[in-house]
Amino acid sequence: MMLENCVYDFFELTTLNMAQHGLFGEILHVEGAYIHNLDEFWDYYQGNWRLDFDQKHRGDVYATHGLGPACQLLDIHRGDKMNYLVAMDTKSVNGLKTAQEKMGATEFANGDHTLTLIKTEKGRTIHLQHNVYTPRPYSRMYQLTGTEGFANKYPVEGYAFRPEQLANDVPDHENLSAHGFVPEEVKAALMERYKDPIVKDIEEKAREVGGHGGMDFIMDYRLIYCLRNGLPLDQDVYDAAEWSCIGALTAMSLEHNSAPV
Repeated sequence: MMLENCVYDFFELTTLNMAQHGLFGEILHVEGAYIHNLDEFWDYYQGNWRLDFDQKHRGDVYATHGLGPACQLLDIHRGDKMNYLVAMDTKSVNGLKTAQEKMGATEFANGDHTLTLIKTEKGRTIHLQHNVYTPRPYSRMYQLTGTEGFANKYPVEGYAFRPEQLANDVPDHENLSAHGFVPEEVKAALMERYKDPIVKDIEEKAREVGGHGGMDFIMDYRLIYCLRNGLPLDQDVYDAAEWSCIGALTAMSLEHNSAPV
């Protein structure tokens, strides 16, 4: 098995619970990313191991933060599966410059921006991005498009629905517009109503202990809770294999002119 903290973010858990209750209708497309300018962090990695890895490897080398939550929304391995992917990347400009300054490198395999499209068995799509070299604000994207609704975490958290989809949740639902996010008070009410049961139990302690806003604590708590109670883990060995293989498969696609893999 593997641990992936981003599936335990409060917004991700609540949105997943909404999806499992059918609030978004059938989910057609999801997006995830690891966009994080690492300029101030490269020196934290002993011996430049992280920069050295990127210097040698093309493709999405850090996919699980975005892919894990996306796979949970689509029930990957639990009703659907990923069939193939195609990847594209830009040339390396900032990555090469950083590696030259810190390691004396003369080439750099990882593109400054890498994007991946994945098609599932049921005809749904996943869009992933990786970018740790440019001054883009931090983002894991985390978007879902469903037949009846939409969710977005970055750059602002919000939900949009067909008004009739909220008939059981919002008294004046007919006054909602499908052309923008629901008002903040509606969003807050929905997030409270569909708060994940895991969060209900330990939210206060998670926020107190912290760790990326509390999701690290929830991740550790769930691992120990499942092991102590003989329950299946939230992420199993099949999730670990498929979420982790994206690095090698995107590299393969890129080396063959973005061929499907």
